[in-house]
Amino acid sequence: MTSAKPANPSRIQSPTPAVPSGDLPDDPQLLAAPIALTRQLEQLVDKRINILRRIHETGSISEAARLANVSYKAAWQAIETLGNLAGAPLVEKAVGGSHGGGTQLTATGVTVLELSERLALAREKVFEEFSSRALPQLVPVGAATLRTSMRNQFPVTVRRITRGPAMVHLLLEIDSENSLKAVLTQESAQLLGITTGSKILALAKATAVEIARRIELPEESRKSCIIHGTVVRSAREDKGGEVTIRLAGGMSLVGFARPGHGLRLGDRAEALVSPQAVVVALFT
Repeated sequence: MTSAKPANPSRIQSPTPAVPSGDLPDDPQLLAAPIALTRQLEQLVDKRINILRRIHETGSISEAARLANVSYKAAWQAIETLGNLAGAPLVEKAVGGSHGGGTQLTATGVTVLELSERLALAREKVFEEFSSRALPQLVPVGAATLRTSMRNQFPVTVRRITRGPAMVHLLLEIDSENSLKAVLTQESAQLLGITTGSKILALAKATAVEIARRIELPEESRKSCIIHGTVVRSAREDKGGEVTIRLAGGMSLVGFARPGHGLRLGDRAEALVSPQAVVVALFT
């Protein structure tokens, strides 16, 4: 497949091959859904689109990674994720050139990039229209456009970032009493560009949350996994089932309790949320 020419050359330049053809592996062609993909990406501040743009400008994945200030591995992770979401490869080998070929966007990749830029302009116009009457406390409402099966979605503040050899650990403040921990790969942390003080969204599946009157864990583990709240909904006390607790800041958390849990409305309860069960996202 050859790259389609962008509709607006002044905004998207033609790629200049700069790396050997071995920079890119062969991938099977699949049916693409670039419009659906781009709509999803526009819900988040997505660094992956910037990487795609840099590839289009330079003809090199390694150079795109350098300009986007991420590792080569992170750039490849971005390309692979976008390709999976689009249903077709977004990059391909470029034949010839003074350096023996490089990397260029496929027609699908160019379409995703063009749609992303046009949607960004449209969003800016909407933001300008509402900026004069928008209230700061309503900013997280923008996350309502993020459609997901995860029922637990919390606007949180990043209070601490601990970087290890392969993983990045985040301490996320929900309210004055509760915090979550999340674990990301180094590459994911780079692509999201999360910093201390960032306002982000923490998500967790209800089925990954255990609720009980008290969760029995070593004290050190409790600090990173336990959320406290008051029961506002409890079902199937004898067989176990879904329970909702209200947190100090007014937000609700949904999880599941074991049979015979004995939790009733108004009771204090604890929820176990493993750092590995927490997914993070950025607000628009």
